[in-house]
Amino acid sequence: MNRKNIVSFTTLSVGLTLFAQSAERPNIIHIMTDDHSFRALSAYGGIQYGHTPNLDKLANEGVLFHKSYVTNSISSPSRAVLLTGKHSHMNKKMNNGGLFDGKQQTIPKLLQQAGYTTAMIGKWHLESLPTGFDHFEILPGQGHYYNPDFIQMDSSIVRRNGYCTDLITEMCIEWIGQVKNEGKPFALYMHHKAPHRNWMPSTKYLDYYEGTTYPLPGNFYDTYEGKSPAAKTAEMKILNHLSDDYDLKISDVNREKWQMAESNDTWSRMDRKDSIQLRNYYNKNNVDYLSGKLQGKEHDTFIFNRYIKDYIRTIASVDESVGRLMDYLKKEGLDKNTLIVYTSDQSFYLGEHGWYDKRFMYEESFRTPIIIWYPEKIKPRVDKKNLVQNLDFGPTFLDYAGIDIPDDIQGISMRPILESKSAKWRKSIYYHYYGYPEIHQVRKHYGVKTNRYKLIHFYGEPKRQGDEAIDYWEMYDNKKDTFEMNNIYNNPKYKKQQKTLYKELKRLRDLYKVPVDE
Repeated sequence: MNRKNIVSFTTLSVGLTLFAQSAERPNIIHIMTDDHSFRALSAYGGIQYGHTPNLDKLANEGVLFHKSYVTNSISSPSRAVLLTGKHSHMNKKMNNGGLFDGKQQTIPKLLQQAGYTTAMIGKWHLESLPTGFDHFEILPGQGHYYNPDFIQMDSSIVRRNGYCTDLITEMCIEWIGQVKNEGKPFALYMHHKAPHRNWMPSTKYLDYYEGTTYPLPGNFYDTYEGKSPAAKTAEMKILNHLSDDYDLKISDVNREKWQMAESNDTWSRMDRKDSIQLRNYYNKNNVDYLSGKLQGKEHDTFIFNRYIKDYIRTIASVDESVGRLMDYLKKEGLDKNTLIVYTSDQSFYLGEHGWYDKRFMYEESFRTPIIIWYPEKIKPRVDKKNLVQNLDFGPTFLDYAGIDIPDDIQGISMRPILESKSAKWRKSIYYHYYGYPEIHQVRKHYGVKTNRYKLIHFYGEPKRQGDEAIDYWEMYDNKKDTFEMNNIYNNPKYKKQQKTLYKELKRLRDLYKVPVDE
């Protein structure tokens, strides 16, 4: 065989190998929102806000996890955990400040090295530029809902005209169209800004839920009795810490400009038609509030509904996005061999304990929506027993891609419990929040959760004037106390369980190599 034939044969062999690999290995799409509470995804039932038919369909056809959690309920660290499969103290992204070290091993790099075409489109929020991606187009920082800017591969910034959720959807579908016939599997990180603060709905969904008045949550006026001082000093109360202008869009009808400096760019970048439509809508509904007619609980209900309705209206666009993506995959015949994960970087308070935002290990911000869809391998069901974390996405992707999972990755592939109800799984999970002092001033804490119980330790020296050193423990029985209103730490009835939780917490800290001083 001459050299030309050898080269031709080699090229043919490589091509056939890639074809075989792509036929066996699934495409991977990770859809992530920012701050999407499980209570705002109607597939979960129970206490819910809004309606998400496309997400519900995805959940009905895949696995919907009820005991799904994050390792650190704050945006940048959560994203770093997703990329590395390691806890915050290991990937060195412990709070929202500073750059993520993109030189370290990441899941996208491992997928890329194994022949996957990779892309990150949408919200990145890690300050440094993405690595391990063949293509990226990301929002600077938090990004904007209307006419957002995107950082390109060459570091240039391009402003795109439209609504952010719609634009990210279009960009992702366009990218899939460009790579779907390359003979290689692809991995797409489709990361939305919504429903992050300041909750600017698309004009398309501006009047959604207009005829609905949501009642205040039962613990909206929580006094935090029995909880650590951290709960009392946190600056994230809906009634005290949301901005009238920026967050709630409450402004005098006679003002031409909304005064909050932070919001100026939010409104000035908008097309005039959209700006006028939104301003007219809010000003019309602000009349009773500005007149002073609303007092007491009626006043508080107005504020809560302004917040919650804008929040779930931004999610309506996300739900539409998921529907558009799924329709496209089906049309192109890509739905048969594509693994899809839907999740949020963490959950969010929707008035529980009187709060918005996240950070705490309490259930409302710790527990996160997770749907995994892969009809080729996974049968639809609801999983209410297995404790899974964002730590586990990376190794799961690698497992389905046929890639050996490196020993230093701390997450576990979810494949066994996705494909078998009887598979053995972990009995507890570890959480650690480091972001103090940061906005909202939530104190440092770590803890352990089992299927029923939760133990939390708040700790640390004061870092700002007026704060005190803190060393406080909380414990909850999540079976009897869903909303964690009754701290049972040192309750004699739970002495045995508390001792067991101490041991499990130590075991996990040793397992994950948490430094002694953290």
